[in-house]
Amino acid sequence: MRRAAEAFNVSLSTVQYWVKRAGNQRWDRVDLSDQPRGPRTPANRTSTRVAERVLLLRRELKETSPLGEYGAEAIREALITSGLSPIPHVRTIGRILQRHGALDGNRRVRWAAPPPGWYLRDVADKKAELDQFDIVQGLVTDVFVLNGISLHGGLVVSWPGPAPTAKSVVERLTEHWRNVGLPDYAQFDNDTLFQGPHQHKDVIGRVMRLCLSLRVIPVFTPPREPGFQASIEALNGRWQAKVWSRFEHSSLAGLAARSEAYVAAARARAAQRIDAAPPRRPFPVGWSLDLAAPPQGRIVYMRRTNEQGAASLLGRTFPVDPLWSHRLVRAEVDLQVHCIRFYALRRREPTVQPLLCECPYRLPQRKFKE
Repeated sequence: MRRAAEAFNVSLSTVQYWVKRAGNQRWDRVDLSDQPRGPRTPANRTSTRVAERVLLLRRELKETSPLGEYGAEAIREALITSGLSPIPHVRTIGRILQRHGALDGNRRVRWAAPPPGWYLRDVADKKAELDQFDIVQGLVTDVFVLNGISLHGGLVVSWPGPAPTAKSVVERLTEHWRNVGLPDYAQFDNDTLFQGPHQHKDVIGRVMRLCLSLRVIPVFTPPREPGFQASIEALNGRWQAKVWSRFEHSSLAGLAARSEAYVAAARARAAQRIDAAPPRRPFPVGWSLDLAAPPQGRIVYMRRTNEQGAASLLGRTFPVDPLWSHRLVRAEVDLQVHCIRFYALRRREPTVQPLLCECPYRLPQRKFKE
């Protein structure tokens, strides 16, 4: 039967149906003239006359109804008044209207999701790699984990341990990038560990200075919008389910060993994806972090404007565009040209990112405080 199905390019169930119809007779003697039981037209099918009457009543009610109602319920009431029989149900009238395209409301359009990293053009085009980092806290007292994952390659890393500081984050990022190479971008949320203290203006924190020193562009996501951190948030959930909740850990050393085994297995599974990702730059030989050096390069802030079309970053508020209120923007702080460029962002049109405005900005030259 399977060979017959392949020869005639039909499914196996079709061949089985043929054999059942033939029984013990040769195929050329099988009577195939019989029809399925029941009438050709179902008894409960709405007649064409009723459908035409429904559509006509809708047009009349829309133009002449004192109440201005011409939906399925109003049409059914009008049919009852007119004495038409049989009277279709409200749901049947709704299906008639939908079948003939006579509904005012349209279904919600499901737009295609933008590509990963759509807010950075070279990342969306898979010409640049972006590493995402996040802190998982609240596991138990004094137990935290710093997780990281590359957007295109899926290269994961995890450091469980005590409460992290900006200094320990810098040490771990430096160690990680020495081993795997440098990405083009490093993305963080707006935690003070990554940005620095929020109570002061024009703060360039330790982690940001590390990125700028290595020519890695730091990117900060919009506050209270977790969608930009989807990859790292998914990794946080997997790590908690597969490492933290799956085993009992008697010490931080045991937890770290379990986490290292998970990271090694995750990298082995994603080996092909890692190889196909955009290339990473080699770590510079003889490099050392000079926190006192003036920061150079670019910093990217993803922000949503307020009702006046202004965006807040670096402890300041910059006017962007009054017609672009409550919308996403990408703010690129250029520390060499001394300006901030604001680009419009829309998920529906991820490739269209026009320049909205350019604001002068000069970072104050002051000594970095430990």
